[in-house]
Amino acid sequence: MLSELRSYLDAFVAAADEGSFSAAARRLGLTPAAVSKGVGQFEARLGVRLFQRSTRRLALTTDGERLYGQVRLPWTEIGDALTELRQGAGKPAGTLKIALAHTVGREYFVPMMDEFVRRYPDVLPDLYFDNRQVDLIAEGFDVAIGGGIELTDGLIARQLARMRIVLVASPAYLKAQPAPAQPQDLARHLGLVRRSLSTGRLVPWAMKNKTGQEVVASVRPVMVLDDPEAIARAAASGMGIAMLPLPHVLPLLERGDLVRVLPQWFAEALPLSIYYTSRKLLPAKVRAFVDHVVEEFRTRGHAARFKQG
Repeated sequence: MLSELRSYLDAFVAAADEGSFSAAARRLGLTPAAVSKGVGQFEARLGVRLFQRSTRRLALTTDGERLYGQVRLPWTEIGDALTELRQGAGKPAGTLKIALAHTVGREYFVPMMDEFVRRYPDVLPDLYFDNRQVDLIAEGFDVAIGGGIELTDGLIARQLARMRIVLVASPAYLKAQPAPAQPQDLARHLGLVRRSLSTGRLVPWAMKNKTGQEVVASVRPVMVLDDPEAIARAAASGMGIAMLPLPHVLPLLERGDLVRVLPQWFAEALPLSIYYTSRKLLPAKVRAFVDHVVEEFRTRGHAARFKQG
């Protein structure tokens, strides 16, 4: 009976997390038919329908959403505890689901993973690259790396770095156009404008200098994009001036594909942080990963690089 309940809950939680029986099956190492059968038997035992099924999507019913909200976190904690017991008390083990942005993840965090996987061979990092702000608890992530994720009662953030937003352009663009000497000169320049993923609005070019002066500059939009990596690439191709957080442009600045514009002016971005849930039983794999990232970030000097003026 206990083993049946465990298999039912594993199938239910995985299907709710992933949004499909196929993805849940890959995660559990089963066939989609086995997961679907397990969920169906669970529904029959409970006498309620937990999912609305169609050929295109799998969605929780109202009863399913209520049960998912009640069992998701405690069931994960129980699974973590059992994994640790099987692998050795307190030993990091199991799949570690990580959300992180494309450029920041590839440039700065993937290079940190080599030492981590050597040190913790029983942990399987599962990386999801996405520029949006994820919901750690609802989407079943162990860790997220980014800026501006809303802190709820069940979430903890450890700051990795404060970040500056800077103006950049390609050498070719600045050779063809007189470089601006002050923010007001930007009105005569082509700008690569960013649309906020959260609000859908254009992000204003608000900036300040070290003396405390603040301005909102105008620019002639040449293109609107919602992906910072795409904006950086467009700027490097000579399309116009861009205003982006340093982590997105540092590799291009260091290669000479971009140069700073109005280097005495900048804006402050939300801090780059590592987020995880504030469980009473924090899995050893999460604790090990958070400590590893914080230490590597400090050792590699990224915090200083991201806020250089």
